[in-house]
Amino acid sequence: MERKVRVRFAPSPTGPLHMGGVRTALYNYLFARQRGGDFILRIEDTDSHRFVPGAEAYIMEALKWCGITINEGVSEGGPHAPYRQSERKEIYLKYALQLVESGNAYYAFDTPEELNAIRAEAEAAGNTFAYNYEVRGKLATSLALPPDEVQRRIERGDQWVIRFRMPENEEVEMHDLIRGDVVVNTSTLDDKVLYKSADSLPTYHLANIVDDHLMEITHVIRGEEWLPSLPLHYLLYRAFGWSETQPDFAHLPLLLKPTGGGKLSKRDGDKMGFPVFPLRWVSPQGEVSHGYREDGYFPEAFINMLALLGWNPGTEQELFTMDELIAAFSLERVSKSGARFNPEKARWFNAQYLKQKSDAELAALFRPVLTEKGIEASDGKVEQVMGLMKERATFVSELWELTSFLFVAPDDYDPKAAAKFWKGDNPARIRGLRDLLATVTDFGKENTEKSVMEWIAANEYPTGQVMNAFRLAIIGKSTGPSMFEVCEILGRDETLRRLDAILTKLGTGENA
Repeated sequence: MERKVRVRFAPSPTGPLHMGGVRTALYNYLFARQRGGDFILRIEDTDSHRFVPGAEAYIMEALKWCGITINEGVSEGGPHAPYRQSERKEIYLKYALQLVESGNAYYAFDTPEELNAIRAEAEAAGNTFAYNYEVRGKLATSLALPPDEVQRRIERGDQWVIRFRMPENEEVEMHDLIRGDVVVNTSTLDDKVLYKSADSLPTYHLANIVDDHLMEITHVIRGEEWLPSLPLHYLLYRAFGWSETQPDFAHLPLLLKPTGGGKLSKRDGDKMGFPVFPLRWVSPQGEVSHGYREDGYFPEAFINMLALLGWNPGTEQELFTMDELIAAFSLERVSKSGARFNPEKARWFNAQYLKQKSDAELAALFRPVLTEKGIEASDGKVEQVMGLMKERATFVSELWELTSFLFVAPDDYDPKAAAKFWKGDNPARIRGLRDLLATVTDFGKENTEKSVMEWIAANEYPTGQVMNAFRLAIIGKSTGPSMFEVCEILGRDETLRRLDAILTKLGTGENA
């Protein structure tokens, strides 16, 4: 019987969640949801020295903001709780000892000083030191010491580690769902530490294998930095006798700098002015890092952008809802090579999602800005303004600068535009336009445009001169949206007030 798909996202709480980590979580989530499976959040906090307060809560808040829902986890609970590795300590020693008993692992009593001395000796001879089959029988290990000596050292409290006993000169054949078949000879690998008596905690290699087995994980989708560990993980599954239920593996490509050279880092974001974290982060030392949420990105835009960094749907489609991503996603279309991040493309995605939002939804998002500035406006007017100007914005935060003239009349006029358009016959023409508009009862954009354009034609005025002077009067500058749409939103009374104001302030063209 085919097993139910179960995937896990297993970050370490060592700082804020990088956008590359969010992408890993997203791909796991899409894969599981498409197959009716479960998405599990496991916190891998066995490295107590690198633990950062607040990081775990940040991870969970970031996933929630992104719309990535969790089936089982620290907050949600589940049949395989606890989901925080530091609360599973007692589980790991049993399995580490099982490997020692089966001959697949051994105790090593070397002190850091002894290891440093051996490493220095090897390097002095021009060799690279590796703790492997060539040296493990010559060092203070349970492979070299008599059994009673091993027991004596353990009982008197000597510190020890348990290392995996890497087989000598064996070809390990592996399969990656993205990269295909991979073969590695074990003679190129060292004996990794699996468990440390000093803190009674496992290393990542042991803990993640044990937890993935116990939590019935069917697919491990993780970053390519773990690809070198795959042979060890294959061999651990074999050593435990779990090969039949071993998960399938997929290693995702790196997110690269905008320049393409190397992994995308916080330093790149700081230098080029874009966030690399989903949410704003304040470190315990008070250092502040930008977040996509606080910088004004919509979570849907952020997720859509991330999904396409390393995955190609095979079509021209670029905008995907989460449900569409779930339906379209496949590991077969994930790239083997790194994906270059483009900050401008991220902005483009946000602009597309802003345009897609209804005028009412944008009005609600924009309302706090008006409140802060002490401006009262009806919902209908704010919605009209959003409908007119949303095509020009990338972020909600830009809308005030783009739309302020629709709420507050200009108190001065662009000098260059005034010098160009408020001269000659234009002031008199604007006086005539003002008188015409005073007689227009239907101020809808179609009717206003018809009335004004017929008036311009009847008087044989130059359309560009009149309309630019009109725009200067209403907006304060010579650029902006359709004047007739602007007038419809402002209404007749406000339009006339603004025409009166420029005639009073600038008067004839000679004073412009």
